[in-house]
Amino acid sequence: MNELKKFRYLPHTEEDREKMLNTIGVKSVDELYEDVPKAVRTQERMDLPKELSEFELIKHARELAGKNTNATQMPYFIGAGTYDHHIPSIVQAIISRQEFLTAYVPYQPEISQGELQALFEWQSMIAELTQMEVANCGMYDGYNAIAEAANLAISSIRKSAKILISHGVNPQGIDVLNTYGFGKEYEVNEIPLTNDVTDIEKLKEQLDESVAAVIIQYPNFLGSVEDLKEIKEAMSGTKALLIVSANPLALGVLEAPGKLGADIVVGDILPFGIPMSYGGPHCGYFATRKKLMRKIPSRIVGQTKDENGERGFVMTLATREQHIRREKAISNYSSNQALYALASAIAISALGREGIVEMAKQNINKAHYLKDQLEAQGFKVLNQVPFFNEFVIQLEQPVKEVNLALHQLGFVGGYDATRSTGIENTYLLCATEKRSKSEIDAFVSSLVEVTRHA
Repeated sequence: MNELKKFRYLPHTEEDREKMLNTIGVKSVDELYEDVPKAVRTQERMDLPKELSEFELIKHARELAGKNTNATQMPYFIGAGTYDHHIPSIVQAIISRQEFLTAYVPYQPEISQGELQALFEWQSMIAELTQMEVANCGMYDGYNAIAEAANLAISSIRKSAKILISHGVNPQGIDVLNTYGFGKEYEVNEIPLTNDVTDIEKLKEQLDESVAAVIIQYPNFLGSVEDLKEIKEAMSGTKALLIVSANPLALGVLEAPGKLGADIVVGDILPFGIPMSYGGPHCGYFATRKKLMRKIPSRIVGQTKDENGERGFVMTLATREQHIRREKAISNYSSNQALYALASAIAISALGREGIVEMAKQNINKAHYLKDQLEAQGFKVLNQVPFFNEFVIQLEQPVKEVNLALHQLGFVGGYDATRSTGIENTYLLCATEKRSKSEIDAFVSSLVEVTRHA
């Protein structure tokens, strides 16, 4: 019984606090803060709500959660980087196993074989999807992966101090890159769009020897499919790297960036097995050519054989990180999204090659059916090139007002794409494989009702 008491997890009692204070030789908790100037300390008691019992707190939390609308309650027609996709039930069943759920960075790889194998298999899947030669074992999210790719480009071409990023990249990705560029002291310039894709003539005008990389999203934020081959040809004669932020599900039907000249392919693996969860967490991937392998952030897991000739897995490369190289590190990764990398690997395996292709085709077909129905009702679609599962229409009313009205009718509407298009009241809509024909038809009818009778 006494041994069990040592490991109990309970809130501190007043007796516990007294014992701790006596042990360290102070009379009160306030004494611990005497070195902090009084001018910056709160002198009065904070106006906090009265404490709740456990069941009262659970009830309160459920009431708060009830104010939110989740994807099980209404059809979602919003994408913009976070998508409502089917997640095979096997995903949750496996990642809930404690050997995966509680796993941290495998600093002792010899006792983390299961975790290492899972990451190795995931890396292999990413390399195959993107048609790149090597992939790391995960990033925090797709936007962070974009910025890390830019950092790699800057460090690889030392005379360069400029990154060009298409205005067709998700605005959050652009914001994250600007933050990284500020800290690393390199310049970030945007390439404008012409209609719904990157303006290649403007790209050519900005390309010079100071450019370390060009970043393109594929498909872009407006859903349109960029011509990577033409962009790569426009970059010929420069040392700039082509960085492609690709939707991995779209790669089930689109030509892989690795076959179109990409030097680095990054993105967010959320379409495979990761819930939307209020916009996060996500999981980023990072793939590149072998020549850049030693500059990849995070870690690479490799396959080998032990002294008995048995298959085994090792942490092949982690030499860029701060726990190895300290202040000389080019990556500060001490963790990653290994659990969600595993989740996506399970989802990819469950879907299989044919399943991924079918899922991608359903996204295309349903988004185009939505587009056709809207055009039949007189809405103007702004996309002029082929798109994947998102596209933009023009509204006459503010997007916020339209979305509030649609919510009252039982739908989560689209995204205000004004920042990306430069046109007021542009509405980015998404239809994934989960949207049924009846849901799409009902949404179109509701959007007509909301916009025509405003």
